Amino acid sequence: MHHATSPDPARQAGGRLGPWAAYGACVWSLLFAALSFYWAGGGRVGTGTIGPAVEGTALAREPGFVALLWATAVLKLVAAALALALLDGRPRWMLLLAGWGAAALLSLYAVANLAQHLLIVAGVVEVPAGLGRAALPWHLLLWDPVWLSGGLLFTLAAIRYSALRSSRS
Repeated sequence: MHHATSPDPARQAGGRLGPWAAYGACVWSLLFAALSFYWAGGGRVGTGTIGPAVEGTALAREPGFVALLWATAVLKLVAAALALALLDGRPRWMLLLAGWGAAALLSLYAVANLAQHLLIVAGVVEVPAGLGRAALPWHLLLWDPVWLSGGLLFTLAAIRYSALRSSRS
């Protein structure tokens, strides 16, 4: 006699998402790392989209700022490796914690920046000197969506990893 089994919701969620979010998070991280490596190596294109303070320190090649760029580039490479590791559904609590941590940090950073920039546009908050009025549209139309997309990709990859992990338990 054949018994009908109800599908496991966690397995269905993991299967529906597929691996594209983890691959997307990896590509996002690698592209962002490449930009940081470019700026750390002395590239100047795009520094004005961040704000006058960043543009000035990038142009002056201040050692502390250059070291920060190298460090963030390496962290973005670690994030790319994390994204690929989230493709594997084997239970690893540290990987799960790292995936959700990256998703939360990226998402919170993006939402906080977007909220601040929208408050500036609304006239509720003054434009910080480090940002400058000329860089504000770049943040709203480029950088805030970039950070939001990274947070979303890591969130979806972590959801898939969690679903695969729970279905194998």
